[in-house]
Amino acid sequence: MKRTINVALIGYKFMGKAHSNGLKKLPMFFDLDADIKMKVLCGRDPEWVKQSAAKFGWDDIETNWVEMFKRSDIDVVDITAPSNVHKEIAIAAMESGKNVFCEKPLALNVADAREMVAAAQKSGVKNQIGFNYRFVPAICLAKKMIDDGVLGKIFHFRGVFLQDWIIDPNFPLVWRLDKSVAGSGSLGDLGAHVIDTARFLVGDFKKVVGIEKTFVNKRPIVEKMIGLSGSASANSPMGDVTVDDATLMMGEFECGALCSIEASRFANGHNNDMSFEINGSKGSIRFSFERMNELEFYNNEDPNGLKGFRTISVTEGNHPYINAWWPAGHVIGYEHTFVHEFYEFFSSIINDTPNSPDFVEGMKCSQVIEAIETSIKNGCWININEI
Repeated sequence: MKRTINVALIGYKFMGKAHSNGLKKLPMFFDLDADIKMKVLCGRDPEWVKQSAAKFGWDDIETNWVEMFKRSDIDVVDITAPSNVHKEIAIAAMESGKNVFCEKPLALNVADAREMVAAAQKSGVKNQIGFNYRFVPAICLAKKMIDDGVLGKIFHFRGVFLQDWIIDPNFPLVWRLDKSVAGSGSLGDLGAHVIDTARFLVGDFKKVVGIEKTFVNKRPIVEKMIGLSGSASANSPMGDVTVDDATLMMGEFECGALCSIEASRFANGHNNDMSFEINGSKGSIRFSFERMNELEFYNNEDPNGLKGFRTISVTEGNHPYINAWWPAGHVIGYEHTFVHEFYEFFSSIINDTPNSPDFVEGMKCSQVIEAIETSIKNGCWININEI
């Protein structure tokens, strides 16, 4: 008889909906030696959490996570609440013996992230951070190509994450624009994904330098949050934007390769453009998330006259994760990355095997982010091992 793994989700807006969808699809497409039960949805607003639980398919609701952790019928806590409460919730969950999945960024700063890592190691529970872009099949294929030496020695990683959803100066002052809640702006929200992807594909960073800009310094104070956005009236009072709208960094990896990363919420025409290119001695690859089922590959060993980037359609059954979905050529999307990362997380719980990316990986990303912020503050290069 299969064991049952009961899950409690904290948060029910944009990311909570994405996680709920991923958990619901997981047993339909991936075989696990356990039943995943969407047991409890937790949020502060009783009426809203009740409506969300009914819509998303959760059995029960709670409005107080402290009380919820006293329940013996919860095995996994999934945290999608804002960044400023990740540390407190995750540590309490792990101390109560529950496995924890936590959305990125892991914490507001490296010190808090290190406390979370220490608590995870002390408790011995499984822990994972939500870097879902690692689980895009095309990015997994890029990882295999690099590890297999297809690109040869890596020289460059250049990546961007560009959005345009807050260019309007009348867009409300949502929590993602409040440093005390979000930790940082485009750097921690968007740049974190590119930093983790760079680390995943190329390796650890050695040193970084950065520059940031806030283009709109005051915005109308939000009256009600609605998903990623919020509402404000014409006569709403104005509040200070305390995070970056755009951040650019340069860096060097431990392996000697060079890096450039740009994260911006002020790039008109880019809805959710996470893109990168990697250049090596034998070839190059490039990827854009808005065409997430494709990976472009340049092979320097092709005959003269036939060289050029070719497009690989990453939809074949032998591509990572694809054999669980549809026949070749039937593309998948953003929501499937959550299914993939949950498959790895729950497999590690069921089989008691290592999983990745865990809280250590999340802490290392926070370390790079803090090094960039320190560089901006001090106007100089910062070695990662100094953070």
